[in-house]
Amino acid sequence: MRKLLAFAALTLAGTAVARDSLGIFGIWGAFHDPAVPRCYAIATAQKIAGRKQEFQPYFTVGHWPARGIRGAVHVRLARRLAAGSKVIVSFPEANFALQTGQADAWPTDQTANAGIIAQMRSARSMVVIARGADGRTFRDSYPLKGAASAMDAAALGCAR
Repeated sequence: MRKLLAFAALTLAGTAVARDSLGIFGIWGAFHDPAVPRCYAIATAQKIAGRKQEFQPYFTVGHWPARGIRGAVHVRLARRLAAGSKVIVSFPEANFALQTGQADAWPTDQTANAGIIAQMRSARSMVVIARGADGRTFRDSYPLKGAASAMDAAALGCAR
């Protein structure tokens, strides 16, 4: 699992540049990228045998101190989205609609962003639900054990 997290961290920016590990917490990792600079908590979605995937799905909460951005949620989906498709981040207590790109999604505003992070701190799992370009609904699941620690480590890593 650690290799998978390291791979996700390296591919997050599309380049194979070294990142500094801030810690691994369950399936969640926290990393510092001094070249940008930025820090982020990241996890890859649970694998489902036999499921079609175009991309390695991951969920991040990032910090870019030079830009004044703290705790920004970003989702990379397993597949390209259907035109006009909605993406929902679902928790047992709440659901959040995200704005979308071709295979990425992020909160529509800071209120939704803060709500997602609050749910990540208290829920046991979350599911990202979307409709692929083929018209079929798919789900990317994330256990949240360790997510709060990874988010805290990322926040502290960029607070220095």
